[in-house]
Amino acid sequence: MARTTLPLTLDLLDAVGAPCRTCLFWEREPVHREHLEPEERAREKEAWISEVLREWGSCGRVALVDGEPVGYLVYAPAAFVPGVAAFPTAPVSGDAVLLTTAWIRPEHTGGGLGRLLIQGMARDLVGRDGIRAVEAFARVGRAPRLPVTGPTACVLPADFLARVGFKTHRPHPRTPRMRMELRSLVTWRGEVEAAWERLVGVVRRPKHVPTPVPREARSPRS
Repeated sequence: MARTTLPLTLDLLDAVGAPCRTCLFWEREPVHREHLEPEERAREKEAWISEVLREWGSCGRVALVDGEPVGYLVYAPAAFVPGVAAFPTAPVSGDAVLLTTAWIRPEHTGGGLGRLLIQGMARDLVGRDGIRAVEAFARVGRAPRLPVTGPTACVLPADFLARVGFKTHRPHPRTPRMRMELRSLVTWRGEVEAAWERLVGVVRRPKHVPTPVPREARSPRS
């Protein structure tokens, strides 16, 4: 089973078929999004992604299994994300971007795709000027039953974020703000790559071949 991630595009977002395709919790002010129809919400979502791509750059990853899009995540600087105002643990740190959304088709959950998406996001961000970390508003406790409104409806579980490398940055009983340092990821990648090089060196190292003994030095046969 081939698994990979690609940068988020509008075509890939449509192919994923996520239920949050028309959600504007993060992308638009409450007054703006409140009375929009689903089709209008979808267009607004496309307009927001296009704006971020144009003005800032890559803002998401899509997970593919055997070439089929099955999940995605979205991230952006907080300046593009008015939805942060709903959280008591705001604002986002000035040296971080915000992970807003992550979703995987139910039949593909539990297989490590979430971690794969997080790693793809981190690779996108390493080296971008002024970005040292990724932050996310987390949900503590069980997922709310649908339908539901408010901040907890559109945030990632704290236990998932902890498993993929985030740590609590500003505590809160319901919606803590968590943070993943990109520096730690770079160090981890460097250690893994160095270990891999050592392993490859051991595998490729030729076996010891005895030095041939000159004919003159050989003992005479009896």
